[in-house]
Amino acid sequence: MNLDLMDAIRQIEREKKIDPEAILDALKVALTSAYKKNYDAVPNVYVEIHPETGEIKVFSREEVEKDGKTEMVEKEITPKDFGRIAAQAAKQVILQRIREAEREMMYDEYIDREGDIVTGIIQQSDQRYTLVNLGRVEALLPHTEQAPGERYEHGMRVKAYIVEVRRTTREPQIIVSRTHPGLLKRLFELEVPEIFDGYVEIKSVAREPGYRSKVAVSSRDESIDPVGACVGPKGARVRMVVAELRGEKIDVVKWSEDPSIYVANALSPAKVKKVSVNENMRVAKVVVPDDQLSLAIGKEGQNARLAAKLTGWKIDIKSETKFAEETETKPGVEAEEKITSVKKDLCQAVTKSGEPCNNKVRPGSKFCGVHKGLERADD
Repeated sequence: MNLDLMDAIRQIEREKKIDPEAILDALKVALTSAYKKNYDAVPNVYVEIHPETGEIKVFSREEVEKDGKTEMVEKEITPKDFGRIAAQAAKQVILQRIREAEREMMYDEYIDREGDIVTGIIQQSDQRYTLVNLGRVEALLPHTEQAPGERYEHGMRVKAYIVEVRRTTREPQIIVSRTHPGLLKRLFELEVPEIFDGYVEIKSVAREPGYRSKVAVSSRDESIDPVGACVGPKGARVRMVVAELRGEKIDVVKWSEDPSIYVANALSPAKVKKVSVNENMRVAKVVVPDDQLSLAIGKEGQNARLAAKLTGWKIDIKSETKFAEETETKPGVEAEEKITSVKKDLCQAVTKSGEPCNNKVRPGSKFCGVHKGLERADD
């Protein structure tokens, strides 16, 4: 039995990659507990297992006085019928260790895949969640991570984004999503070789799952058009992504370091006439032709909302007519703004030549350092 035990442990080590020392240590604990349960209680009992032959022995430690000194004496107390109990305990320990090792291996496999895309088959679906079979383990697709309008029927193949991997007492719990912006990014990486190879980079993604998305891309190689690479010949590449997302509309726009150009691109497919930006407030004022206003704003403000999310700028859109009316109502508005931005507090004194003094003054003063005596005379 003992040789069979060691052969079994070595086979488990080869097939399951489980450390045999871990199995032997667990088996020692289990056999010690089994001895205490089935035989007379003896203090300080422990079990030893020979690592080569698998021979099992039970020992006890007792304190004995000898020549006025206390010594710890070990004594073998292995019962004759202990083999039967040992075999049963060994089976339970080995099965338990195999289950634990498999759970740990699955957790290690999927924890490194957080933020990655997986393909699974719909196993079960109800109002609370959907179970997706990934092969060795099932993933959980919560209702909050499901795209509006999507139906998940048994046996359907689906791609999902791994949001989180949780360690549990059973199998690792894998949470996947169909709404995460990362799903769109990973789908483009699968369909566009230039992104996978690093020539084209996805700078930003904005999604309203199930309805519409915007993707900003740039190229590290001037000879490659990033938008054209993502759209593909006759729109083939972007069409594959749209099909996987069950018809979600996707706008691919070119990223730019210039915020005015970036905002204009983000409002695609609308054509933009003019963009002025306030970098401190991160506000972009956009003027569009009258016939492009509804397209720029989008249905229920969707296009403008996604553009703002994509760029990180607050966007104020106005038609040419509205902008012209406001400019006429406040004549010289732009000029006044420029004057205000360069306005200086100058000395009110007049020089000997009769020319006004151009020296700056401190806030709250009328005269500069040269003419501050006039200020005292004025008081």
